[in-house]
Amino acid sequence: MKVEDKLELITSNLEEVIGLEDLKEIIEKRPLKVYWGTATTGKPHIAYILPLLKIRDFVNAGCEVTILLADIHAVLDNLKAPLELINQRVKYYELLIKALLTELKVDLSKIKFVKGSSYQTSPEYTLELYKLTTLVTEHDSKKAGSEVVKQVKHIKLSSMIYPLMQCLDEHFLGCDAQFGGTDQRKIFTFSQKYLPMLNFKKRIHLMNPMIEGLTNQKMSSSDFFSKIEFTEKKEEIVKKVKKCFCEEKNVKGGLFQIIKYVVMPVLEIKKIPLLVKDLEKNEYNFFNFYELQTDFLNGKIHPSDLKTAVSEALELIVSPIRNILENNLEIVKEAYPSEK
Repeated sequence: MKVEDKLELITSNLEEVIGLEDLKEIIEKRPLKVYWGTATTGKPHIAYILPLLKIRDFVNAGCEVTILLADIHAVLDNLKAPLELINQRVKYYELLIKALLTELKVDLSKIKFVKGSSYQTSPEYTLELYKLTTLVTEHDSKKAGSEVVKQVKHIKLSSMIYPLMQCLDEHFLGCDAQFGGTDQRKIFTFSQKYLPMLNFKKRIHLMNPMIEGLTNQKMSSSDFFSKIEFTEKKEEIVKKVKKCFCEEKNVKGGLFQIIKYVVMPVLEIKKIPLLVKDLEKNEYNFFNFYELQTDFLNGKIHPSDLKTAVSEALELIVSPIRNILENNLEIVKEAYPSEK
């Protein structure tokens, strides 16, 4: 693959790139080393497909990809994962992410999975963390984590350690670039400032857009009605999509973001169109999001017909993953014992 094609594949659909010139320089010589981290907290939902689609691009561009299962971060973020459950949550996340990547036709042999605690408790890492605490101000740490860690009235010290560790992970994972959503931007700029103070090189930062949930807010594990989980049955998916905001000739809101960033890209990989049927039983096959958007803006598609089509598409996407989870119920129950 030509360097120009690699660059296009690596940066396509990203909201922002910090360090573009460094990126170009590296891919002219060797594969880019990229890492994406996810704290193993609540059950992942369909918005996780968005970064995994980008990871697919990285793999196809010949990048060396590491996925960090950040178990210690999950505890530091206001105990979103209880300490006694972190190993079980890691198993759940790894099972789910591998299942999703397989559905997206990603070669798993090209991806390295790393558990955070496998190196974050080492003497070398701990010493660098201590060094970093002597450099970072309370203000900078709080600011860095303000869009990522849970915000509470009386902030815990653990939530201020969180961004410091995410910064250090770039060095200890040996990456050239860290990938994440735009909600990570403050941590990324924090890293740009502080890693050089430890005599470590600045990393490249690649940022995906964040998509709205069904309630037109950020899709979140803590907001039940904003998300669709991979354990949900078809009836639950239909019910949630039916309730979400969608009015005639208006393409704003979470539903259209889910169609654009999740539904259409996955259907494209599966080589299946989005099938919309109207009240007169006319059928419209859409392979392209912008054609769908244009027809909706022109009033050719009614919101209720679109919601029906999206529900069917989401069931098509969710059902293979749901089946895998149902066949691994022990892992699911051990990771989330309080849920029915």
